[in-house]
Amino acid sequence: MTRLALVATLIVAGLVLVLTIGVTRSQRDEPDNPPLPVPDQRPQPGVAVPRQALPAPPDRLNASDQAELDAWAQKVAAATNVSPRVLAGYGKAEMWMRSQQPGCRISWAMLAGVGRVESQHAGFGGAEVGADGRVSKPIIGIPLDGSEGVKAVPDTDDGKLDGDQQWDRAVGPMQFLPATWQRHAARAAGDGALPDPQNIDDAALTAARYLCSSGGDLGTPDGWWKAVLTYNQSVEYGQDVFSGADAYAAAIPAP
Repeated sequence: MTRLALVATLIVAGLVLVLTIGVTRSQRDEPDNPPLPVPDQRPQPGVAVPRQALPAPPDRLNASDQAELDAWAQKVAAATNVSPRVLAGYGKAEMWMRSQQPGCRISWAMLAGVGRVESQHAGFGGAEVGADGRVSKPIIGIPLDGSEGVKAVPDTDDGKLDGDQQWDRAVGPMQFLPATWQRHAARAAGDGALPDPQNIDDAALTAARYLCSSGGDLGTPDGWWKAVLTYNQSVEYGQDVFSGADAYAAAIPAP
């Protein structure tokens, strides 16, 4: 199915929202492994949540976490055709948020739903994710210059994250605007380094923090939809994320 990846009209009123990449799927490079078929679902906001996926491993705060996470990611990758390294980033974010904000109940499958729409799981433009979690080449969205039906967003970071000193652009696998990134960014490695929007671990954790701060309990229809529509204020965008999250969960459901 070929159609435009969604670019919702941004409303800048205290919060700067996240922007999807405005390209058609036919323009994207085809991945080596065919993507998991995703049935197109169009639930209305607040009516339903995606089904539950196989949970990420427990966060035990020791070295065994990484081995468990890697084994989990390999298992999920076999069912979903998403890169194990990318899935490890989504899974780590779920693990961290389970400890930091247990009432949020965010799932790696929701993050995968977002990552699928935003950047083809960090594969947009032929990018690949290395062992350190960083993409092989920066993923940068279109300039928010007021064209293509998008509200103009003048530069907020002197081009430090997006390379554009005139207009802001969404950055990284989860497509954050610079101002939103600066407000919510977190380093997943816990090594004291600055968060990197082009690192899948940092990007997924930051997306999880942002979604949880917006939606409350993402295990409920109201919470899930409030969060996804804060990420992007398009109902069609939310339905695309829902479709992906539900398909990934269906491929490897919770026991």
